[in-house]
Amino acid sequence: MNEKPALAAGLGSAPVDSAAAQTRTMLWILLIVYIFNFLDRQIVNILAEPIKADLGLSDTELGLLAGPAFAVFYALLGIPIARYADKDGTNRVRLIAAALAIWSAMTAVCGLAQNFVQLLLARIGVGVGEAGCTPAAHSLITDSVPPEKRSSAIAFYGMGVPIGSLLGLIIGGIVNDLYGWRIALMLVGAPGLLLALIVLFVMREPRHRRTAEAAASAAAVVRLSTGEAMREIFTSRAFLYILIAASVTAFLGYGKALWTISYFIRSHGLSTTEAGLSMAVVLGLAGVFGTWLGGKMADMFGKRDRKHILTFPAYGMAVAAPILFLGYYMENWLVAVALLIVPTILNSAYYGPAYGCVQGLVRPQARAVAASIMLFGQNLIGLGFGPFLFGVLSDLLAPAYGQESVRYVLYGAAWLGLIPAFFFWRASLRLKAELKSG
Repeated sequence: MNEKPALAAGLGSAPVDSAAAQTRTMLWILLIVYIFNFLDRQIVNILAEPIKADLGLSDTELGLLAGPAFAVFYALLGIPIARYADKDGTNRVRLIAAALAIWSAMTAVCGLAQNFVQLLLARIGVGVGEAGCTPAAHSLITDSVPPEKRSSAIAFYGMGVPIGSLLGLIIGGIVNDLYGWRIALMLVGAPGLLLALIVLFVMREPRHRRTAEAAASAAAVVRLSTGEAMREIFTSRAFLYILIAASVTAFLGYGKALWTISYFIRSHGLSTTEAGLSMAVVLGLAGVFGTWLGGKMADMFGKRDRKHILTFPAYGMAVAAPILFLGYYMENWLVAVALLIVPTILNSAYYGPAYGCVQGLVRPQARAVAASIMLFGQNLIGLGFGPFLFGVLSDLLAPAYGQESVRYVLYGAAWLGLIPAFFFWRASLRLKAELKSG
């Protein structure tokens, strides 16, 4: 009767402990990779004003650099790369390492640009590299952790978004004030090449740890064509609602991330260092806490009822809208920063629950593709059009409001947060019927 527990505590415990240790190592390395991902992607936000002044750009051109230049290629390449990552023979660790090396090198090249076109091409290169990271990372995480911990694990990885943004704001602001925007870009790009080597030699592909029995079982799984994977993904009503919600969230988030910094510089007279440190508190520390909290809340309440996986993001975003509007309305910049903290926490809580649900709505053979479609929507609609359209609107309002034009754009953005709140709520009603058990 007691032989199996004894074996589990004896011979069987070492492999289990080893696998758990490898999973923890993988999660920490992937978090650092994602920090570099967003550090290299978002540092342009704090450097926007000095780049604009140095290269003589308009707000529209600035929005184009921060948005479509990166997002279009990132979004278009994401799906075929994810399809490659979903193949059973693909080494996702090598894929992530290669992607990291490419985007890091291109970030450093951005610092060498002498005009708008050169900087545009370098930003496209950053987008090409980063397209290979997150779908493969989500697939790795989902293969390595049990379903009941999936939201927390993906949220842990997602903490790279606010941490990377925080470091970008601090490093970018300080280095720009000391040495200029070019050195700032080179400084954050170069270390990624070393990190790529660490990924390559330290992380292990979970598919290679399978036992012979598990490998035979995996080989027996029916392969999905790209068309079949797409049909499975898009027949899920919950997935469609989450896709809409996440895309609008990204549209507003990327737009606010760039132009809130310009708002503090233009409307409140802050330097790049002051604006970077102030927004680091909001976008960084508050974002980290919100992302972590969202994953924990999803796993905790999702155990009781799966529809509650998305409850916190849905209601949180609804509460965030009026507080965010009030923050942009304040004339005292310290009060404004303080009022942006709670909305940032609430608006950051969606990452783990949303992507965790997406991984559970499809079979394993379509998980990376499902994540890439989410990223396609978030980056093409969010990063591609958020900063750009915010800049266009700012230029249109400038004749009437001058330096305050950005503030009026942000007023509208605050209330648009009610849209993703509605669609996350609608998706939550479908989860009990559509989430798969594995």
